[in-house]
Amino acid sequence: MPVGGGVVVSRQRLLDLIDRMRVAVPREVYDSREVLERRDEVLAAAEAEVARLLAQTQAEVEARLQETAVVKAAEARGREMVSQAEGRAQDLVKEAEEQARGRLDESQAVARQQMREADVYSLQTLKRLQQELEGFLTTVRRGIEALEQRAAERPG
Repeated sequence: MPVGGGVVVSRQRLLDLIDRMRVAVPREVYDSREVLERRDEVLAAAEAEVARLLAQTQAEVEARLQETAVVKAAEARGREMVSQAEGRAQDLVKEAEEQARGRLDESQAVARQQMREADVYSLQTLKRLQQELEGFLTTVRRGIEALEQRAAERPG
């Protein structure tokens, strides 16, 4: 495959270098998406738990309303359960968000480190390739010079 300046590099060699660079993309970048999806699942579970607790509380309140002597106690208990459910839901949401943030930050840090390592590896590989190409170019120039000198020394 022509690279420039009349230099040809094996297509397979270039494809191998590209494949190595692709492999260097960190898995943590993909894992961070899973962390965010898990956060949504935890939030949905917390909301479902809140809905269940609210429904349970409402059912309990309605049952106690039928008992006239205990109406005020049932209302108080219902409010308390709703408050507890909301508090628990908020705690679950905060905890899920903190875990998601922590995992995302960790994944991003690992991804940045691996990208730096991939950049260093790529730079080293490209420098080695450059040295090899310069060596080939030097060899070609010497060959051309030798042939030109030989042609100049021959009569006619």
